[in-house]
Amino acid sequence: MEKLFDNVHVGNLNLSNRIGMAPMTRSRALADGTPSDLAIDYYGQRSSVGLIISEGTQPSDDGQGYPNTPGIYTKTHIDGWKKITSKVHSEGGKLFIQLMHVGRVAHPDNTPHHRQPVAPSAIAPNAEIFTAEGMKEIPTPRALLENEIPDIINEFRVAAKAAIEAGADGVEIHGANGYLIQQFLSENANHRQDDYGGSIENRSRFAIEVAKAVVDEIGAERTGIRFSPQGTLNGIEEGESNIEMYRYLITELNKLKLAYLHVMNFGNEPFMKEIRELWSQALLMNRPGRPLEQLSLDVDKELTDVVTVGTWLISNPDFVERIKKKSSLTEPDRNTMYAGGAAGYIDYPSMS
Repeated sequence: MEKLFDNVHVGNLNLSNRIGMAPMTRSRALADGTPSDLAIDYYGQRSSVGLIISEGTQPSDDGQGYPNTPGIYTKTHIDGWKKITSKVHSEGGKLFIQLMHVGRVAHPDNTPHHRQPVAPSAIAPNAEIFTAEGMKEIPTPRALLENEIPDIINEFRVAAKAAIEAGADGVEIHGANGYLIQQFLSENANHRQDDYGGSIENRSRFAIEVAKAVVDEIGAERTGIRFSPQGTLNGIEEGESNIEMYRYLITELNKLKLAYLHVMNFGNEPFMKEIRELWSQALLMNRPGRPLEQLSLDVDKELTDVVTVGTWLISNPDFVERIKKKSSLTEPDRNTMYAGGAAGYIDYPSMS
């Protein structure tokens, strides 16, 4: 585990350790998307990780999928995030805000304008989503017109600018987990016949153009991007060309010299090694279901520079210190993960 506590450079940051906080939706924001004051303590408590990547944060009304998720596109949002970044920095931490446009993984009941979700194509994910009235079937989205796509790209640009104004150290573009960017990448979610569908190059175009827009606005050293190659969350099937597509996509994005690439590792070790070879900047890796004793495995093998941790950090705000001292971990209460309020959010104890 010793290598986890080495410093590492990511973008223009020198991180104090190689443990990152993975982005996790917690549904504690106010109704207008402003982070609640509870989030100040939540992120501040976890500032000992090398890098905090915030919960998915919508860049627009259309980008919201779940109830009470934060936004980063109004002055009120910016003011709310300023309190969080100030707290994290005062505790010696670093924070990137994750920009998450959910695309079709949404319900009108959960958005401020109550409109039909948008997506590359009018294809429903055949899944349910939580609303204030309980679980509901996700409706069929509206296919974006080609002349609307630049507007969506600009939403990412504006949100990235707002994140920096709010004091964030950078942003992570969410291209994983079946949300809008991965919908463009996926053969079963993208049936477009224009420049954004069909070939690998066309299906990758949206992700690349979003990244370029964000880089143009805030700089490559402040921009990360996340992918989940071969992930099937939210009805995604990327098709037989999956690996070839990510080879192309990562090669093209590598030219932008982003701060980092954040990948979910589902066990395809040869492909993860190939990604390591294709990518020249910092690599972050999240391995779902990894046992605690293997936490440092990917760092030890030099497969990644930073390992990101999710659920363990919900119930162990002092996770880094516990790992250093080989102390036991607190199990999370899954009934309070999205329940709202302080319980299961900021009331988990640190070691005495």
